[in-house]
Amino acid sequence: MPTPTERISERQYWRRVIFDHDTRAGRVFDVVLIIAILGSVATMLLDSLPTLPPSAHRILYGFEWLFTLLFTVEYIARLWCAADRLRYAKSFYGVIDLLALLPTWISLVLPESRFLGVVRVVRVLRIFRILKMTQYMTEASILTQALVAARYKIVVFMFTVLTAVSVVGSLMFLIEGPEHGFTSIPTAMYWAIVTMTTVGYGDISPATTVGRMLASALMILGYGIIAVPTGIVTMELQRSAKRMPRAVSCAKCGRDGHDADAQFCKECGTALPVRGVL
Repeated sequence: MPTPTERISERQYWRRVIFDHDTRAGRVFDVVLIIAILGSVATMLLDSLPTLPPSAHRILYGFEWLFTLLFTVEYIARLWCAADRLRYAKSFYGVIDLLALLPTWISLVLPESRFLGVVRVVRVLRIFRILKMTQYMTEASILTQALVAARYKIVVFMFTVLTAVSVVGSLMFLIEGPEHGFTSIPTAMYWAIVTMTTVGYGDISPATTVGRMLASALMILGYGIIAVPTGIVTMELQRSAKRMPRAVSCAKCGRDGHDADAQFCKECGTALPVRGVL
């Protein structure tokens, strides 16, 4: 039986393999994991095709359970070797790892729920860390900050749109009536949303002159409304980008990922370029 020291050493080894991306074993593990994730998602997509013969569905179902068992073992291994198990379980990747397992296990009770396992494709986001594409994560952080900063403006905008939809929907219900498909105010509001967003399904359309005039005004209004949230988010993106320091790489060793206030390379100690100077 291994001693406590040996057990700790083994746990640390597997932690490096599973969570770190700088070792050869860690990179191999991550590549195999991504291939398995893509394979499991492809299996679910193919299994949803009604044209496949029953024998093919049985084979795909078997592969789906094989992937699920592998991911279950992987999730347990991550919990076992994580430095802080609760922190990993509550982290973004920890939650996604768990959600990727649950649909197939729940399908033992609710068969159709297994197709929700397509959420596994979100796990491929780890490829940004594996390929050292952290600069793209910085861009994602800027976008997230912009959306959070614009949330109140967007909420006010949405209430304004809902008010316009309610008013126009009520008017169309009174103008057109059930004989032209506007059987209720909610139905007329649905038509207003479809018209305002320029989707235009065509399942309901006004037949009277007054109704068509109101529909034309709503279409023109819709073009202007679509531009509003775009302008709000664009403005916040510019503000967030100004607040976010530009990432720089060491001219000597090429190391990136330095802190915002770093003046020297954390790898070789070379002075970093001045922010904003090419």
